[in-house]
Amino acid sequence: MTVRVYIPSDSAAQAVGAEAVAQAVQRGAQARGQAVEIVRNGSRGLFWLEPLVEVVTPQGRVAYGPVDPSDVEGLLDAGLLQGATHALCHGLTEQMDWLLRQERQTFARMGVTDPLSLRDYEAHGGLAGLRHALALDGAAIVQQVLDSGLRGRGGAAFPAGIKWKTVAGAQAAQKYVCCNADEGDSGTFSDRMVMEGDPFMLVEGMAIAGIATGATQGYVYVRSEYPHAIATLRRAIDRARAAGWLGRDILGTGRAFDLEVRKAAGAYVCGEETAMLESLEGKRGIVRAKPPLPALQGLFGQPTLIHNVITLASVPLILAKGAAFYRDFGMGRSRGTLPIQLAGNIKHGGLVEKAFGVTLRELVEGFGGGTASGRPVKAIQVGGPLGAYVAPEHWDVPLDYEAYAAVGAVVGHGGIVVHDDTADMAKLARYAMAFCAIESCGKCTPCRIGSTRGVEVIDRIVVADTQNRPQQVTLLRDLCDTMLHGSLCAMGGMTPYPVLSALDHYPQDFGLAAPAARAA
Repeated sequence: MTVRVYIPSDSAAQAVGAEAVAQAVQRGAQARGQAVEIVRNGSRGLFWLEPLVEVVTPQGRVAYGPVDPSDVEGLLDAGLLQGATHALCHGLTEQMDWLLRQERQTFARMGVTDPLSLRDYEAHGGLAGLRHALALDGAAIVQQVLDSGLRGRGGAAFPAGIKWKTVAGAQAAQKYVCCNADEGDSGTFSDRMVMEGDPFMLVEGMAIAGIATGATQGYVYVRSEYPHAIATLRRAIDRARAAGWLGRDILGTGRAFDLEVRKAAGAYVCGEETAMLESLEGKRGIVRAKPPLPALQGLFGQPTLIHNVITLASVPLILAKGAAFYRDFGMGRSRGTLPIQLAGNIKHGGLVEKAFGVTLRELVEGFGGGTASGRPVKAIQVGGPLGAYVAPEHWDVPLDYEAYAAVGAVVGHGGIVVHDDTADMAKLARYAMAFCAIESCGKCTPCRIGSTRGVEVIDRIVVADTQNRPQQVTLLRDLCDTMLHGSLCAMGGMTPYPVLSALDHYPQDFGLAAPAARAA
């Protein structure tokens, strides 16, 4: 009997030896006369256990990890292919506590299926959303997205349905759907996981968006640092087109929508939607002034719907199970679930999908297991390199767009980076300003010049004598205020978040007393 073994082909697993593990299992099984079928699935997001090997047994899939190539012979001798117990065995995968405590909706297939199998995708609920959408007119599809409460998962959290309605109502001979997969934020990897582990979900979401808005062409703008994601996504698009899921006659309905992958140019600022459009048009990635809005005049001057990967990947579920099903998850105006990425100095890093309302403490301590170093957690940055450091007194605030805004923080793309008590917050604040100076497109003065001056002022605060330090702190706060309110896009507008939060909550790292810093 042939035994099926799942070994991830995800970049995170590959980076720690998944390819060598797969080869070792194949060789070892062959030497023992045991037939095996190795399926290269996506990662389930338990990165501290990668490479995670799963063996199909009559009871279900049994997980082993982290498996080093040198472990394979011993595992095979101990009965790996029969699901036997071992020091590296974690029991039935679906019963692992880390997965049981999640609400996996968008990521329900992640790590379960073969990412490039059309049959696998459909067998696990895929294509149901597209089939339902094809039975509706555009307005009804848009209404489903509006009613679901879905908001942009790229960071701005703008209601997705309003964008869809605007593009659908625009009059033009050609419209576009653009997916911004230029995932450049530190500690984020959910977009990559979708493209590598469940790419048909993104293809389906973009096809639904095209049908709803009248767009017939889509582009996925993928960061150049994701070669494996680019290759996998292109193969998925080719297979979807061959199966009639894309093209001039989607599933025989006469509706048209097609997709292309475009490799990004390596600029962080192209995560901003208009800079991405410039890059897609073959120009330098520079932020455009708005208005006009991209929904009315976007790619090549035509109405364009722009979302990030997770936003579009959420759409098939909404159409398949209904707006009410999706809306039942979450809290307040933050509906549905969010794939949260745990990174930095954390014991159990990886991807957790939870409904909005979970707290940082539950994520970092409950799922993450605290720091990898074993030292106390000092700072938690949420929302990428330009996100705020959430103060310890706010670690129990529910993860919600409005609740975070109320405490001067942002949810962003759901990336969480943890630092222990050895972190120097002044250096981290300086890094944010230096990062902005390097990555700024240079179009607006507050971002271009403000970030450069910000580095200089922080240096003066850290090394200046105590007599001049209060004046420099005042200057830094004024500079941050100018960047926050005067920058053309979020690149300069968000850089003050990590700087001010570090200054407010960790003044001692700047050589300041806490009362003086808060009064400044």
